[in-house]
Amino acid sequence: MTSSSSRLSPAYSSHPSLPASSRLRPRSRGPVTFPLPRFLKAVAVVFALLATTGWTARQSHDVPPNAWVAALAAWEEDTFAGRELPDAGARPDRVAAFFASLSPGERHRLADRHPLVVGNLGGVPVTLRYRANRAALAEAVRRERERRVDPRFSEAGRHLAGRRMNRFLSLRGEGRRILAFDPTGLGRAAEVFGDLENAERISVVVPGADVDLLTFERTRMKYAAPSGMAEALHAQQGRSAPAVRSATIAWADYTAPRGVSVDTATGELARAGADRLRDLLAALPGEGGIALMCHSYGSVVCGLAAGDLPERVTDIAVAASPGVRAGSARDLGEDVRVWAMRTPDDWIGDVPHLRVAGIGHGADPMSESFGARRLSTGGATGHIDYFVPGTRSLENLAAVGTGAYHSAELR
Repeated sequence: MTSSSSRLSPAYSSHPSLPASSRLRPRSRGPVTFPLPRFLKAVAVVFALLATTGWTARQSHDVPPNAWVAALAAWEEDTFAGRELPDAGARPDRVAAFFASLSPGERHRLADRHPLVVGNLGGVPVTLRYRANRAALAEAVRRERERRVDPRFSEAGRHLAGRRMNRFLSLRGEGRRILAFDPTGLGRAAEVFGDLENAERISVVVPGADVDLLTFERTRMKYAAPSGMAEALHAQQGRSAPAVRSATIAWADYTAPRGVSVDTATGELARAGADRLRDLLAALPGEGGIALMCHSYGSVVCGLAAGDLPERVTDIAVAASPGVRAGSARDLGEDVRVWAMRTPDDWIGDVPHLRVAGIGHGADPMSESFGARRLSTGGATGHIDYFVPGTRSLENLAAVGTGAYHSAELR
């Protein structure tokens, strides 16, 4: 078998904060012109970012061991029933064919032997991925429990281990469907609400900055976290269109930028996230339509993924967007409906919608010239309330997700 460095696709990068440069696809939109005052404002934003965060600002912790590298190495060296296991970067259809050739008992034994790989492998039956990730979470709980009392780690490191252990225990809760889980570094995850295999419509919630395993769900500000966003959206879809079989994915399976930083203002992490998003979409079961629900920096990820999406993707809805690195809605796909919303007091509206020396994400999706269908946000305030139950913003996102476009309220 080939080495792990040659076999890893960006969807399974051994280091979650380093995107695979070989798959970066920068877009050329031609020259950009803008008034001088806006240019000066953009330059001021750039210098403020540099002064307050530095070019390489990162959180520092006692970093957990890279569980994914170890799991992948074991997968590569193994065989099953006398057969070579599929490449971790193989196309979902090839992976699906391999697992279809196994008996149910064989699939379970393979998932139990390699839970972390099977749980994150596109093309594996989703119910088997749920099972595998439950086992991977159990192993992660065991490791963090040991780290929590290990004197070799700092007090901060032991405290972090305790927080991670509690998060993993929560994700293993009864009835939860974890579609992806990687405890490496700050970690990544994806969770499903509803019956993904039989859904007529699938909504994928793509969150923005400051999302990792510890912020995947929250007790306070529940609907500002990916899991709460998706849970609220799925419940609203059930209320708004009960006849439509829908499923919703909380997709925090990419490395998001941290806070207000240069990473937030540039597209490097978004490009790596776009690759991972395409991999997810290519592996989704069924033939139902897919809507992307993209919040804040997540809209940059969606914008960079657009143009190379499965035909099943019918809609892209962006909320609180700093820009999608496209000049117009048409640039995101001729056959894709593009929707945009922003609350009147969302601070993102004051961010210059420009691109200067790689900083900034381009045109404002809420501008009339961009050409998106603009949705109302009644009841929502600020930057993070778009998925709060009872808001018109959530109702509109549910209308887009279920294809009930007639009930969407335009601004």
